[in-house]
Amino acid sequence: MRRASEAGRWGNLSTEAGATAVEYALLVALIAAAIIAVVGTLGGQLITGFQSVIDGF
Repeated sequence: MRRASEAGRWGNLSTEAGATAVEYALLVALIAAAIIAVVGTLGGQLITGFQSVIDGF
């Protein structure tokens, strides 16, 4: 009897849910890598721009 209830509980989970979670994780990782690359590339220019604004005050 217990086995039947466990099968019913876990039977609703599909492999597509796991695949979707992996796809979202990969998407988040790619977005994070893109943000890190952009900040690394433009970081110096941003600091210079903010410093010129600060010096203007």
